[in-house]
Amino acid sequence: MKITEQSYSEPQLGSNIVTMDAFMLAEKIRMKEITCTFAVQTYIDHIKKINPTINALVEERFSEALKEAETKDMMIQTGKNKGALHGVPISMKESLHVERMKTTGGLIHRKNQIEHEDAEIVAKLKEEGAIILGKTNTPTLCFCQETDNKLYGRTNNPWDESKTVGGSSGGEGALIAAGGSAVGIGSDIGGSIRFPSHFNGIIGFKPGKFQVSQEGHFPFVTHPFQERMIGIGPMGKSIRDMELLYSIIAQHPIKDKKLEEFNLEFLEKKLDIPLSSETNQLLDQIETSLSENFSVQRSLPPFFNESTLLWQEMMAVDGGKDMETVAFNGQKPRTIFEFLKERSTKTSDLHYYLTWAIIGAKLFRPSTKRIHEIDQILKQGDSVLEEYLDKKILIMPVYHCTASPHTTVYKEIFSIRKTFLKYMPYVAYANVWGLPALTIPVGEDLNGMPIAIQLVSKNGNEQALFHLGTLIEEQYRGYRCAF
Repeated sequence: MKITEQSYSEPQLGSNIVTMDAFMLAEKIRMKEITCTFAVQTYIDHIKKINPTINALVEERFSEALKEAETKDMMIQTGKNKGALHGVPISMKESLHVERMKTTGGLIHRKNQIEHEDAEIVAKLKEEGAIILGKTNTPTLCFCQETDNKLYGRTNNPWDESKTVGGSSGGEGALIAAGGSAVGIGSDIGGSIRFPSHFNGIIGFKPGKFQVSQEGHFPFVTHPFQERMIGIGPMGKSIRDMELLYSIIAQHPIKDKKLEEFNLEFLEKKLDIPLSSETNQLLDQIETSLSENFSVQRSLPPFFNESTLLWQEMMAVDGGKDMETVAFNGQKPRTIFEFLKERSTKTSDLHYYLTWAIIGAKLFRPSTKRIHEIDQILKQGDSVLEEYLDKKILIMPVYHCTASPHTTVYKEIFSIRKTFLKYMPYVAYANVWGLPALTIPVGEDLNGMPIAIQLVSKNGNEQALFHLGTLIEEQYRGYRCAF
């Protein structure tokens, strides 16, 4: 028997469903207050309303999702439901394989690339009952902190269409901010979860090195320098969702930690890197508030000043060769030609974000001697930070400003003048040292654009991050739906 909406009080909930976090929605489904079918249909209807404006979802599986929802409703009626996300509609960054869906990397020559099995973490989420609505936009090959490509186009910020969503998990950030998904998954090798979380006003969690499998992520990272930097993790509406999804996809159980045993550290104020006055004021307020219950200090964590250059060199370790090979589909690369062609005529199959990034990787590629030096610095730094962050949480900004007009972030980071040294320090630190980082919206600028901070510690301290994040989330802005 097909379950009808009249079996529940669903119509009374209306659009409130799209503002619920996954934890609450899963609970209401378990308690039979909402059917899976109604939840999925509500999200589908909402996506159809918002997506033409923001262009966040680039491939949908609505029919399949509704069929899965009906099956899961029957499971509930027969007492066979299982899983912490049973019937919860979620979204997935385009770079993660989903069975019978495309993984294109925003490349035109991969526009028909259908995958035949799920990424490892996708399989884990499905096992817990999640229903995937579709996949969200990225820059080409996830190689930029803004989201645009020649296959799917540009994603717009739901708070202001003229502004960036960040990247590379920009489609995910925009969709969740607009209420288009209960929760989702992104990846981060250079702020790619944290930029979109900050710019769009959602919660994001970048796991530490080697904590979540990248099996089934495209592009797959192979160099040891980059393997330690990438973190695949949840993006959503609440801290408790971050903890829930991380507990599902992580390769190790979350360790119990007592937050009261931790010291909190904010960055020194007199740093020679930009930061907006609104962000400074919010950090001061948070520092004052937390000082009532925690030991708080201002300091500069070890290797902070070196980390941004290390990040750039680690990203450029192969001179962009792997990206170039994929971008040109194994053919002879014409990177400079395609960059100039796109800038002058806009007729290249490759977005200039990618071709310029590859050119930059060639320019900043470290020498063999320098690669050896980086390896030694990393070994030393890992040892120092393991002790330094044992009972410590760092609290720092994500970016120097809120979401800016399209292309601005790209110009700030991908400049031949090495301006990334000014703008990347806040996010580069957690990538270089493979540290877990939790991003939380705490306020807004004068134009209503979200401002977030990030909490950073070492692997094994995730629960402390979630506990502190919950305290901040309750007192400050947290997630708000843009539509």
